[in-house]
Amino acid sequence: MSDFRRNCIEQKLLIGTFAAIPHPVAIEVTAASGVDFLCIDWEHSQIGRERIEDLIRAADVHRVPAMVRVPGHAAEDIAAVLDAGAAGVLVPRVSTAEQARNAVKATRYPPLGARGVGPGRAAAYGYRIPDYLAKANAELVLAIQVETAEGLANVAEIAAVDGVDLLFIGPGDLSVSIDAMGPAGKEKLDAAIRAITKAALSAGRAVGIFRPSPDDVGAWSEAGISFFMLASDAMFLGASLAAGVDAARAGKHDGNKG
Repeated sequence: MSDFRRNCIEQKLLIGTFAAIPHPVAIEVTAASGVDFLCIDWEHSQIGRERIEDLIRAADVHRVPAMVRVPGHAAEDIAAVLDAGAAGVLVPRVSTAEQARNAVKATRYPPLGARGVGPGRAAAYGYRIPDYLAKANAELVLAIQVETAEGLANVAEIAAVDGVDLLFIGPGDLSVSIDAMGPAGKEKLDAAIRAITKAALSAGRAVGIFRPSPDDVGAWSEAGISFFMLASDAMFLGASLAAGVDAARAGKHDGNKG
């Protein structure tokens, strides 16, 4: 079993970020920052399938696990990123146990699943297919994203599906789906997050969540969440640049006082 999957399953604290900038330089800068993992966001970013392999390769330079959030449930998309060498997949909008079982089938080779065998980068382009087949089922992380009212209602059944390593909570979509947006919906959203967390932990699954900032990571860690996706490379770039510009303007203003 890879250290990444073992650390996920053993619910060790893992801090990562979404990779939304479609360039290997951004991946290398992010990987060198000290993150435990990164997740290439194929769902919500302008990243093409052909580019994903180069981004995974860039993460490999720094030996940082790179998983991919696929755009949907299609088995061919899941197979494509795994063949490219991804350390795992994050499957969005999983709302039923059947959808979770299909995700397991797409990520695991027989007899655990139905993933097809191909000579991709993960298998050294065909040179080491037997070696890859022998370890892939045990090393790849399957995270499924619970972010709908239906998923919340079915979370106990979803968490019980064998082969799922981690339930990942998407607070943004979840808040929209359960009508808990904004400050007025915070209590309702927090209750939903805690319900998902409790169901997942009861089934022996790790729990992850997206957070736009690290401010409440400690509080959610105490609630049992161990896998944190902090913002994205693009969000950190924007926030850091904005803070630098503000500081420079404030410094110039202070200097003019003298």
